[in-house]
Amino acid sequence: MAHADKGLALKTIRQFLFADEVIQLVIRLGLLGLLLVWTFLIIKPFVPILTWSAVLAVAFYPVFSWLAKFLGGSPRIAAAILTLIMLGIVIGPAAWLGLSAVEGIRDIANQISAGELALRAAPEQIKSWPLIGQQLYDLWTLAYTNIRAVLQEVTPYLKPVAGFMLSFVGSAGVGTLQFLLSVLVAGFLFPYGPQLAGAIRGFLFRIVPEQSEHFMELSGATIRAVSQGVIGVAIIQALLAGIGFKLAAIPSAGLLAIIVLLLSIVQIGAAIVLIPVVIWIWMVKDVTTALPLTVFLVIVGLLDNILKPLVMGRGLTTPTLVILIGVIGGTLAHGIIGLFIGPIILAVAWELAAAWIRIGRAAPGDIADR
Repeated sequence: MAHADKGLALKTIRQFLFADEVIQLVIRLGLLGLLLVWTFLIIKPFVPILTWSAVLAVAFYPVFSWLAKFLGGSPRIAAAILTLIMLGIVIGPAAWLGLSAVEGIRDIANQISAGELALRAAPEQIKSWPLIGQQLYDLWTLAYTNIRAVLQEVTPYLKPVAGFMLSFVGSAGVGTLQFLLSVLVAGFLFPYGPQLAGAIRGFLFRIVPEQSEHFMELSGATIRAVSQGVIGVAIIQALLAGIGFKLAAIPSAGLLAIIVLLLSIVQIGAAIVLIPVVIWIWMVKDVTTALPLTVFLVIVGLLDNILKPLVMGRGLTTPTLVILIGVIGGTLAHGIIGLFIGPIILAVAWELAAAWIRIGRAAPGDIADR
């Protein structure tokens, strides 16, 4: 009897100790979760800036490495020079393009709000075109009259869209500041590239020990492919297109350049915008002006076919739909800067998930072979 009582007492003590350990574990996990949530809330405003800084650091690290070797092994000087170059691009042509686009978006939003949204009437110069001039003018005038009436009916329902456009314009200043801060932070990251890469590699080793190196290389390759071959080429194409639009004195040139940027990012191509612009130039300009502008814009339209094979080390396997969702979701989540980091982050996630699935499918075969 005494032996049974002693056993029951020991069992009760073990249960108490086990319950005490569970309570301590729950408290520790709760404090850890609270710390993680609190940390995230603190750094949440800086997530887009830090993310874009990391993307810039990865995308331009080969340039930084070459420049540092060219300067005789001076990483800090190379980082300072590269940062100044990137700041010049953001403050100069990119800011000019952004301000022009903001002005165009604001004008359209104000027209929608005032109920004055309408198309332009047919230029009188079309009548002088041989063979098709008069017919094209009549067709344009007919379409202008009918569509104008439709737009007057539809415009009241588009006012919520105007509100969204104005709020997007209002975030342009914040987006520009985020770009500037991202470039500065990326400049500080360049000299510490190997240490940061080692820390990320160690983190991946904790999660996927057997594939950490492969995932590390895949992430870097995807970031460079999307940032250079998609985002970078699209920015160059949009800037050059914007210059051509300005030289042609096209209304809302900055807004059209932004549309070129979006179409290039989602892999649709700039021809949808460039072809109507070329037609417009030939309608309102003389031959000596229209011909060089047409040649310039044709070169701009073909630029992605020339640059992408040069800057992309591997073909982009990420589906266009993923890039499109990244553009839309990134913009809605983070504003203007999300337009660029959205497709990059989503492409990296897609490529890593696809690689993980391929590894999972190959594993049973490997085990069977053994």
